[in-house]
Amino acid sequence: MKVLVKIVILLIMAFKPIYGLAQGDRVEQLRITFITKKVELTGVESEKFWPVYNEYNDKVKALRKNLRLSYRKKQEPLTEEDAEDLYQLDLKTKQAEVDIHKLYSEKIKSIIGVKKCIRLRVAEEEFKREMINSLRDKGD
Repeated sequence: MKVLVKIVILLIMAFKPIYGLAQGDRVEQLRITFITKKVELTGVESEKFWPVYNEYNDKVKALRKNLRLSYRKKQEPLTEEDAEDLYQLDLKTKQAEVDIHKLYSEKIKSIIGVKKCIRLRVAEEEFKREMINSLRDKGD
């Protein structure tokens, strides 16, 4: 399976100039291909799964972006009040992430089943690891 995924990754990278994919689009395509294969999604499951999964990721990204922007807006030296505000926002953001995760996990489970949900979590971690290793290898 690893060899197949690497071949797909190499093919996508080889055709990048032809299709003119932006780097973000390329990574997104790799992620979709990787997760679809690892989770063994059927065509019907994929049609229902990806819109829900992407919506989940968009909401989590928006929360994290808001938190990052809030940290950037506060300049050093922080007052105690500024630090407390950031601390509370950090806690609220983490709680909101947990709430979103619970909600969307149930939606995804109803689409692909619990076994594939477990495979999804493993696939997400494997994809991150593969991307980090790929970037590390490029740097060497």
